[in-house]
Formats: sequence, structure tokens, C-alpha cells
Amino acid sequence: MVFPPSQGRLNLLDTIIESAHMAALELIDKAKLSTGQIVVVGCSTSEINGYNVGTNSSTETGSAVFSALNAVFSEHGLFLAAQCCEHLNRAIIVERSAAAGYTMVNVVPLPKAGGSFATAAYIGFNDPVALESILADAGLDIGGTLIGMHLKKVAVPLRLDTAMIGKAAVLAARTRPPLIGGSRATYDEKLL
Repeated sequence: MVFPPSQGRLNLLDTIIESAHMAALELIDKAKLSTGQIVVVGCSTSEINGYNVGTNSSTETGSAVFSALNAVFSEHGLFLAAQCCEHLNRAIIVERSAAAGYTMVNVVPLPKAGGSFATAAYIGFNDPVALESILADAGLDIGGTLIGMHLKKVAVPLRLDTAMIGKAAVLAARTRPPLIGGSRATYDEKLL
């Protein structure tokens, strides 16, 4: 028999969903993201629920965060790239339409091998595929999941007002093209 979450758990999930929603909107605004860009998200549901990363995966929390983020990013024409945990070498789960030019791998994430967030993405996307890596335009690191390997050069840290989702710290980044040319060069201010 499956019991519904307690009222306290529902309130906590509502708070997590709201925080994830706000973090996504802030990232879109502060990173000046535009249609077709990719946002990589690493998410420790253990950290969100107050445990050490990788120790207490929660499918309920993973689904809540995925649903909130995917709704916001989809509404703005952005692709969500869900980072798996280190047990799957931090592979990426995306919609097939975002995978052009990347190396696909054959793996299906599970809560204890990939993580609950990536599992929720694999279940929630219309046509999911796993990628070895990706070069995202921006990212959210929820709970110290180390998303840097999946960001384009040059990553620029962003400070969000939404600094926590549950009990997990939220770090954000955008990317910009590398500056070249030295002291004589002039740069496009819109790209900085």
C-alpha cells in the first residue's frame, strides 16, 4: 500500500518547487539566456533534504525539482540538460532535439546510479537520450554537484537571490565567449 506524503512533506515539496522555479527565472534573467540555449543542472536531492550528497536520494524531490525547472526552461525555449551523478561519469540526460553534435551513450539513470534528478529527467522528457558530455550556456549547481565540466568556456559565476533549494546551496553560472587580442582589442559589450 502506498501512502500519500504527509502534510509537512507536501509543504516542504511546495517550498522546494517554488525555490527551483525562482532560481530558474533568476538564471534566465541574469544570464540573459535566449531561445535554443542549453542549461545544465546538477542536483543532489540528498543535499536538498539535509543529507550529505549521495547518501539519501529522493525520487519525490528529484521529480519536484525537475518538473519546476523543466516547466520554466521549456516556457522560455531553453533546453534542460540533467547531469547524472559520478557513478555514471556525470553523463547528461537531454531531449533528443538538444543532442545534435554530441556523443550519445547507452545508459538509463536510476536513483542510486545516476541520481533521482537525472532519473526524473529521463522519465519526464518526451524523447530522452544520454550524452557523454555537453557544452551548456549556463548552469545551476544544486548541492555541490560540480557542473563545471559541462559549461562552455568561459564560465562566469552569478549570484542568485535564491541561494538555497531546501537545505542545498545553489550556485549559478553563465558563459561568455573567450576574449582574445590583448591590449589593442575592442570587445562587444553585449557578449561580456
